[in-house]
Amino acid sequence: MPPVLHSALPAIPWLDPRLARLPGILPMDPSRWLVPDEAFAGQMAERDRLIAGREGEVHGLLPEAGPAAAELWSVVLARLPALGYRVGGAEAVRPDGVAVPLDPGRPLLTLGRLVQDDLCLMEAGAPFGHPGEHVLTGAILCFPASWTLAEKLGRPLVRIHAPVAAYDADIARRVQRLFDAIAPERPLWRMNWHPYASAELFHPRREADPRPRPQGPVPWLRSELQGLVRLPRTRAVVFSIRTHVVAIDRLPEAARAALRAGVAAAS
Repeated sequence: MPPVLHSALPAIPWLDPRLARLPGILPMDPSRWLVPDEAFAGQMAERDRLIAGREGEVHGLLPEAGPAAAELWSVVLARLPALGYRVGGAEAVRPDGVAVPLDPGRPLLTLGRLVQDDLCLMEAGAPFGHPGEHVLTGAILCFPASWTLAEKLGRPLVRIHAPVAAYDADIARRVQRLFDAIAPERPLWRMNWHPYASAELFHPRREADPRPRPQGPVPWLRSELQGLVRLPRTRAVVFSIRTHVVAIDRLPEAARAALRAGVAAAS
């Protein structure tokens, strides 16, 4: 199967000082959340394949997270008609023409076949074992970028980011304050970016495994547009991930030059 690629990124985050410095958060236009893009059909076909064949690797939901998953189900289904879907009582037809049975008993798995973004539920409070911290309580994660859902489910933000050197105590405090302050009517977004030797969308890696260091030029750039959306009833934060993979040689020259300089400085 050929790689599923985007022709361009929605922004060049390493050239935008607002996005380049961690945590790099900006306000999101609520109408832009979950909007299908040029890679929709290819990415959805891959999501269908992964959910059918690797459900245990791409899905997880703590029992305590049922109310948040149900609320997310309702919120997303209410948005679909405005995004080009045909929604009936038993199924929803995606913009690529694929009909998906609606199963509220499997909310995240069904949503994973409906929208292009991976969806992670972050919840705070004593019921999740980490008072004062947001915990990953459920997710449909078809396109992991060098991490695994099994190692992160049920963990708080600091533990989730444990292998990330740049995620120090100062960043952790700032991110936790950010999660605490998100309002339902004011979603946020950020972007990350990393050169990759592979264009595979399903790219898990366990924490103990070393990050591969390819020799020679790396052909692909992987970037995630990450949304932060507060659900009004349960107060869970939805961390949505829209994955973009682009050929580095398709980027504008200024972006390629800055990217080369950044990779050289980090190596």
